[in-house]
Amino acid sequence: MLSKALILILLLSALLEVHAGTRSRSHRSTQRPELSLEVKVCEKRPNFYRCKYHCESHKDCQANNICCLTFCGNVCMSLL
Repeated sequence: MLSKALILILLLSALLEVHAGTRSRSHRSTQRPELSLEVKVCEKRPNFYRCKYHCESHKDCQANNICCLTFCGNVCMSLL
């Protein structure tokens, strides 16, 4: 009888771990902002010193920056 109770407890704890793992994984994916792969026109006009630092994609820019098209080419601009 004790072994059946132990197996039941182990089974329930395994199910809880699986459920918690899928919930946290789906929650993580909703927090990540989706960036388009194409470079779009900048919403703000950059300062001239930004024209020295060109980019080809968002991966070329630092965190909280995107690569966008300006009068002097593609540059990294802040999202903030």
